[in-house]
Amino acid sequence: MRDQFCGQVTEQYLDQSLQVCGWVDRRRDHGGVIFIDLRDHTGIVQVVVEPDNQTAFQIAESARYEYCLRVKGHVRNRPEGQTNEKLNTGKIELVVDEYEVLNPSKALPFMLEENAGETIRLKHRYLDLRREKMQHNIRLRSRLNHTLRALLSEQDFLDIETPILTKATPEGARDFLVPSRLHHGQFYALPQSPQLFKQMLMMSGMDRYYQIARCFRDEDFRADRQPEFTQLDIEMAFVEQEDVLQMAENLIRKTFKRVMDVELPDAFPRMPYAEAMSRYGSDKPDLRIDLELVDVAEAVKHVEFKVFSAPANDTNGRVAVLKVPQGGQKMTRKQIDDYTPFVARYGAKGLAWIKVNDKAQGRDGLQSPIVKFLDDSALEQILAACAAEDGDLLFFGAGNYADVSQYMGALRLQVGEDLDLVKDQWQPLWVVDFPMFEHNADENRWDPLHHPFTAPSSDVENLKSNPGLALSKAYDMVLNGVELGGGSIRIHQQDMQSAVFDLLGIDGEEAEQKFGFLLEALRYGCPPHGGIAFGIDRMAALMCGEDSIRDVIAFPKSASGVCSLTQAPSPIDAQQLSDVHVQVLPKEDEEAE
Repeated sequence: MRDQFCGQVTEQYLDQSLQVCGWVDRRRDHGGVIFIDLRDHTGIVQVVVEPDNQTAFQIAESARYEYCLRVKGHVRNRPEGQTNEKLNTGKIELVVDEYEVLNPSKALPFMLEENAGETIRLKHRYLDLRREKMQHNIRLRSRLNHTLRALLSEQDFLDIETPILTKATPEGARDFLVPSRLHHGQFYALPQSPQLFKQMLMMSGMDRYYQIARCFRDEDFRADRQPEFTQLDIEMAFVEQEDVLQMAENLIRKTFKRVMDVELPDAFPRMPYAEAMSRYGSDKPDLRIDLELVDVAEAVKHVEFKVFSAPANDTNGRVAVLKVPQGGQKMTRKQIDDYTPFVARYGAKGLAWIKVNDKAQGRDGLQSPIVKFLDDSALEQILAACAAEDGDLLFFGAGNYADVSQYMGALRLQVGEDLDLVKDQWQPLWVVDFPMFEHNADENRWDPLHHPFTAPSSDVENLKSNPGLALSKAYDMVLNGVELGGGSIRIHQQDMQSAVFDLLGIDGEEAEQKFGFLLEALRYGCPPHGGIAFGIDRMAALMCGEDSIRDVIAFPKSASGVCSLTQAPSPIDAQQLSDVHVQVLPKEDEEAE
């Protein structure tokens, strides 16, 4: 139906007859001559309908925004002074010989060029995807997938599909369950990741595997999470941690070069988990912001101000300062006070601060509601630890180590954004040496920080004797404060896997029921192996400069987990439920609950 795309009709086709198809982007009637900007995914070409072509002119008079057209005409130069240097096609126009409306369009629920709300855009996603930005995003994502496949294929990785209908496994979130019609009362689970299958492939001698895999997690709704997402899953046999890090780093460096012509550093810096939490309050620090947390517990252990001294003397406590250079000059009192409700969303009970007006005057040069609770020694040590200068602003966090790290880390990012301190650059980072476990105080047990198949850095005996101190062979790749991917060396010996299950409170009977196939496979010469998985949605969003992954997914779910286009999830009729042996019970009202 077409000889060329709209955005590719240039001077090389002068005096030639071409047929193009697209949508009406703009229509203008200038003194009896109709001009139409015809758009497809490559761009816009100006179409001219002259009155001497009466048939075409009469049809064009009725054409409106987003009508779908087919046009045949001859290419000529635009009149002098009417060229548009912003367009690839800006020096020519297509004069219509034949004109056909392939499909009219009723008035759109929103104009494609306007900044419409997400709700209406997701409901009419087929229209939203016509927008230039969305065309760019989805096509860049396609190039990203193609590049990743090509680079891995060049390194002899096998593209192998793993099951979608599988067995429920504990990976940190709830499974989506699928009832079986043929097996009464039994259920499949949709995979949260292909974790165990890719390990089985290494045991099978496949050596190098990858898959662009669909994954599913039935998590509570979050603004930028999706119940179904896509990851690049990679596994390698006969490797140590360094092998995986080098492979993954080279893959991402080459991918950014091919897709975006961006040169990432060689090599990526590395940082232990403990250091990342201490300096940045996050295991995915954004290194584009030159703000760091400073621990000042030693300076305030002796003070009578219990808000500081209590956590300072607690082995699980923390007192940390975020110094904002010249923040006392740049921020108003209202701006400072507005950070208190901000950190409260992350669990903070308050946010203390000190303005350093004149350090030479001692406490008299400090402005803060808390200065009166701190003696001269404490104040001097705090200022020295932070290397504070006149005009600086100090924010304080005190309490449980994990809580303080979380809200002070969030404050660091917010202040960096508010004061325009985020550098315009790419800052990758490897975070390594993660703890093997984290203690679940509510249930008094250990939980895996990653997943229960991650190999520890210690042997079985040391792991059992000091689980709280054990480190894992896990690693995360972070880019501009986003966890781009994560992985680990896996447990490849049956006694170590059983020991980890035991520490997690999974007894022998439960382990055999849930993971018997894995424990059995480990007994048959399983090789050392490890891998990593990258979030395709996150990577594409970073490349496109989007804050939300929904803007790089063709048909995403809303923030509430609903497909606004199809209205899924939706009720299922009684017969279909009966076929899979499922009955939906009426939801009890709140009073009954």
